[in-house]
Amino acid sequence: MTKQPTIDQAHWQERLDAIAQESGVPGAVLGILRLKDGSEDELVRCATGVLNQNTGRDTTVDSVFQIGSCSKSWTATVIMQLVEEGKIALDQKVKDILPDFKLSTEELTDGVTIRNLLNHTSGLDGDVFEDTGRGDDCLAKYMDLLADAVQIFPLEATWSYCNSGYSILGRVIEVATGQVWDAAMRERLFAPLGLQRTCTLPEEALMFDTAVGHVSTPAGIMVAPQWTLMRNAGPAGLIDASVEDLCAFGRMQLMKGKAKDGTQIISEDSWEQMHAFSAEVPEKYLLGDSWGLGVIRFNWGGARLFGHDGNTIGQAAFLRYYPAAGLVVGLLTNEGSSHELYQTLYGEIFHELAGVEIQEPLKVPDDAPELEIGPWLGVYERASVQITIYQGDEGPKFKAVQKGALAEIEAGPEMDFAMRPVREGLWSVYLPDMKVDAPVWLYQLDSGERYVHFGGRATRKVS
Repeated sequence: MTKQPTIDQAHWQERLDAIAQESGVPGAVLGILRLKDGSEDELVRCATGVLNQNTGRDTTVDSVFQIGSCSKSWTATVIMQLVEEGKIALDQKVKDILPDFKLSTEELTDGVTIRNLLNHTSGLDGDVFEDTGRGDDCLAKYMDLLADAVQIFPLEATWSYCNSGYSILGRVIEVATGQVWDAAMRERLFAPLGLQRTCTLPEEALMFDTAVGHVSTPAGIMVAPQWTLMRNAGPAGLIDASVEDLCAFGRMQLMKGKAKDGTQIISEDSWEQMHAFSAEVPEKYLLGDSWGLGVIRFNWGGARLFGHDGNTIGQAAFLRYYPAAGLVVGLLTNEGSSHELYQTLYGEIFHELAGVEIQEPLKVPDDAPELEIGPWLGVYERASVQITIYQGDEGPKFKAVQKGALAEIEAGPEMDFAMRPVREGLWSVYLPDMKVDAPVWLYQLDSGERYVHFGGRATRKVS
């Protein structure tokens, strides 16, 4: 690496303050870590706003936030350890590991593998959010629920973000190690990485200066009605961490599995498998262009970055690491609609520090083509949402209504927005809370089944 100017902490503090305020984010913490040749890492941390607008508690650089689905990369890392140890195999069928494993179809029960769960190609309904209690048996009980979970698409037919699959992976970790998922994560990952402010349980998070989530309501930004999701969602999204600990995890990934003290968390071969192309993402705007094993792959103007995003109840997290520049950037916020803050801040950081231009968000072209919507009109369903595409007075409209247990926790406003064509197969709906045009990908499998891909999920047409 060539010698680079020191990262300007005051500048990034000023930018975090300004953009968070403009974006309406109550509190946020930013971490920028850069590897330095022959010297100590450069780590800049900035904090802004409050942890809880009801109490006015200031955010600090050591504050702990929920990292949401960034947790999936952490769970995947421990899975790769177990693969190295010969306890499981990537292409091993889950039914050969878990006793009494049963999904709603024979195809899924008999065919789904560890790899399918890691790269989101199982076809299992990904948003089965049902509480199975706070006990150490919560994941074992969750497995019983999945016998009724709908198969959204045939095994490996496409890609769809799947929280449920990561809860299954958490149960795989439990069976393979003889420990509950929380304990296995502490012993196999948190401790070897030297993490000081990382945990998985609410009673542990209370020991730190911890953020609460905030959600948008008609009356403005309010404290979220519930602090966390049900415990069985842990492997998919319930790790809590400071931004320094989040960046330490990213640093380990930069170093191809090696912790700062030299401990090899996973082998270089496992790292390569995690970061290699494993599945294509249907649309390239919301998340990345493709998926590895528990890792999102981002193509920013030809630069290959990696990472993961996370959303829980009123909190959002973003992790990007760029091996070519030895750079890790982590952002933790306590407002669920933090996309504007992320897009602007990360765009500036990666431009200035790495000469990389962040991928532009979806934009509707002025000369958008006229697309036929007729075959796509109808109702689409999965466990957490019902989507209706219908013909409005001025063109096609997109209506989404939350349902199931998650709707009771974070019932967001009903979405009923105009659809605007972008190009064949791709439409857009504007989300005012996030101030972004969200992609709606419409596609048909060879079998003839039609799908709408929205929010990273495939949702099957039912009528």
